[in-house]
Amino acid sequence: MQESQFTVIAVGGSLIVPYLTDTDGIDVPFLKAFRRLLVREMKKNRPVLPRGRQFIIVPGGGKTCRVYQKTGRQIVKMSNTDLDWIGVHSTRLNAQLLRTIFAKEAHPVVIDHDPSAKEVVQLKRTKKKLFIASGWKPGWSTDYIAMRLAQKFGAKEMVDAGDIDFVYDKDPKKFEDAKPLEKLSWKEYRKLIPSKWTPGLASPIDPVAARLAEKARIQAKIIKGTNLENMKKAIEGKEFVGTVIH
Repeated sequence: MQESQFTVIAVGGSLIVPYLTDTDGIDVPFLKAFRRLLVREMKKNRPVLPRGRQFIIVPGGGKTCRVYQKTGRQIVKMSNTDLDWIGVHSTRLNAQLLRTIFAKEAHPVVIDHDPSAKEVVQLKRTKKKLFIASGWKPGWSTDYIAMRLAQKFGAKEMVDAGDIDFVYDKDPKKFEDAKPLEKLSWKEYRKLIPSKWTPGLASPIDPVAARLAEKARIQAKIIKGTNLENMKKAIEGKEFVGTVIH
């Protein structure tokens, strides 16, 4: 596969906000280490990547999203659209945090809408090597947004850094005999997940995003995001622990 200037990383919100209490909840050590990793990667110049690597990061909503959605449902009956808006704004909060953490490296404006072709060209012309995106609107998961941005920016793959280390043939939380899958096609993957997406759906990559990835021929690498050494290998195209969906 020809190497692309851009790598899209979908960062599971549970990596940023793994829990939520009155006093704490954000994983500061992870964010510090994640920042160090990407800064080093952006500085590496190679013949095939003369400007170094460039990244687009799309964070999920994490525990913030789950807690706010649960609270809303405890008070009133909420529609999927209302639940989804909570998710969108949770991702925007996490995106602003990442933009601040990468203030020196990142474009100053979070990509909070579907950029036009003209906007993509303008963003590519900037000297920034890092772009942060958030949720856009109800019905569009951050998985789908990551794939859409990969397609628009010409990225050949998306690294899905979440809380699982592989795609399994069935839910490992329910079945002890669930088997990890190291490589499978998008068609095979879509047989393992629900055919429709709903807010809060827990699958590595949702069905809508999977269909887009298959159509656009974007490869996905599913990894456990807390293992940053393994993430480095996945980014650099080396052998890594996880699943490749092609």
